[in-house]
Amino acid sequence: MSDETIDPAARIGHVHLKVADLDRALAFYCDVLGFELTQRYGEGAAFVAVGGYHHHIGLNTWESLGGGPPPKGATGLSHFAILLPSRAALANVVRRVRDAGVPFDGASDHGVSGAVYLRDPDQNGIELYWDRDPRLWPRDQNGDLEMFTRPLDLDDLFEAGPSRADSD
Repeated sequence: MSDETIDPAARIGHVHLKVADLDRALAFYCDVLGFELTQRYGEGAAFVAVGGYHHHIGLNTWESLGGGPPPKGATGLSHFAILLPSRAALANVVRRVRDAGVPFDGASDHGVSGAVYLRDPDQNGIELYWDRDPRLWPRDQNGDLEMFTRPLDLDDLFEAGPSRADSD
């Protein structure tokens, strides 16, 4: 393995997903999660984003029109994560998902973050999360990061007001 690391300013720019039905995927990503359509390429592909970005998520049916999800036990994407700027913002989007009747796969407190897991209509895994202030991240006696997985209390997430929600 090389001792060189990728530039620390590198970020994951976008994810591009194969979907079976473009309109169904757009309804989920725009109407349920709240992304905006930035460009559509006929009936085969579309880009969605927020905040004026060109695209956070690409959706296409080029190789997947009418197809089903990969079988369990196959390799591929486990999930992708959407980072929200605050606990209150996480609560807002999770409430939208719940109100749309989309089931959750789980909800976890990882010490560094709070996360809710779900699937889109094509069974692509999605993590909706917010990061705690790095000064609050759990560390061991040597100062090394010590993440964990514990249940995230969704009732507490929904009840927390913006000032409390952003401080956890």
